Amino acid sequence: MTVTQTRSASTAEHDATEQRAGARALLACPILTAGRNPEALALVRRHARALKAMFASTVDYQLVVESTFARLHKGPLDPEAAPRPARRSNTGGDFAPRTYTYLALLCAGLLSTPPRDQVLIGALVNQVRADAAIAGITMEDTATDRRHLVHAILHLIELGVLTETDGTVAAWRDRQIEALLDIHRPLLPHLLTLSLQDLAGPEPLLDGTAHARFGPDQPRRSLRRKLIENPLVRREDLTAPERDVLSRERTELTHVMDDLFGLTLEVRLEGALCYDTDDELTDVNFPGEGTTAWVALLLVNALVDDLKVAPNSTAELGGRTVPGAMAPWAMVDAGVELLIETYGDSFGAAHVGDPPALRAGAVALLESVGVARSTPGGLLLHPVCARYQPEPQRVPARPRQALPQAPAPPTDMFAGTLFTESDIAPEDPHREPTTDQERS
Repeated sequence: MTVTQTRSASTAEHDATEQRAGARALLACPILTAGRNPEALALVRRHARALKAMFASTVDYQLVVESTFARLHKGPLDPEAAPRPARRSNTGGDFAPRTYTYLALLCAGLLSTPPRDQVLIGALVNQVRADAAIAGITMEDTATDRRHLVHAILHLIELGVLTETDGTVAAWRDRQIEALLDIHRPLLPHLLTLSLQDLAGPEPLLDGTAHARFGPDQPRRSLRRKLIENPLVRREDLTAPERDVLSRERTELTHVMDDLFGLTLEVRLEGALCYDTDDELTDVNFPGEGTTAWVALLLVNALVDDLKVAPNSTAELGGRTVPGAMAPWAMVDAGVELLIETYGDSFGAAHVGDPPALRAGAVALLESVGVARSTPGGLLLHPVCARYQPEPQRVPARPRQALPQAPAPPTDMFAGTLFTESDIAPEDPHREPTTDQERS
């Protein structure tokens, strides 16, 4: 190999590394701005052409790159995916419906104001109130309404659409002190992934038809999207063509996920998952830290033990047979009570004193990573729950002074512990040739 060939190979490898870093930055934060993500934006701009082509061909995502921002427009989540609400920047709690309402009114108000790059928060709030009155939305000047409005404004600041220039939103909320906000106007039209002006109502957004741009002949792209966006892709949630791709082309799929996004693919009988060994691309760590995460992990192990959950377990849900095992809510509540009684000394007082809230938090965490689903009759545990390792030892209740400490859970349930090697789903060695159109 000549010196020129060596240098060319080194340059290509360097570009591939930078493009993978840029793709990961966009997956972690689909909106990058010069003010908040200068280094990541510079990287994406440097490889804009390659990244646009890669996202379009691999997962059919549209990437918009401008001088001051980059916006990755993703497709909708599949119907079986766990909801992913916007979160309040100060507390991390989910947006309430009222907060979403104010967020929409704020965006409409910013788009309808004169094309200036700055706005006083008082003028913006007046515009929101006027638009709310025209739309028939009741908006009161109460502490509760101001709190929802402030959460929506802070969300736009977190996205980089607004910037506090003189004064703060908190000061306006607490003492009605005026604040000047910079508007990142070029980014505003790109907040939504599609235009709403041609929609007659919200139904196309709710049922997904408004986003219907993925053809039925693209199982590779839809499978890649599911693997990238979901903590766990359950086999029963895949279409027949997607399952065929997963079975026949697992080796190629593994290389694609690693080379383009730095993700590790695991495929087993129950489904598949792509996980990030660097722990940079997820906003939900499981089991994670804190009482709720510990209870979720210990509760799953207790329920798996009680129900004898196995990879081939099935349950009845809505008149159909689905993979998993159903834990009645009484069993779930008893499990939470047992954990509180056994390990309560290591829990916070608020958790010990409110078992329903602790159960709700643990169940929400399990649902967010796709290993359980709430139903009217109980908690449906997916068979993947039977793969948890290590299994914490369950001990009977005993006097408080003799309580053992709760075992520390592993930092990552997906770090090679989800499945056993004996349950690997083999790749089909007789892979049939596919057309160029299907491969695109």
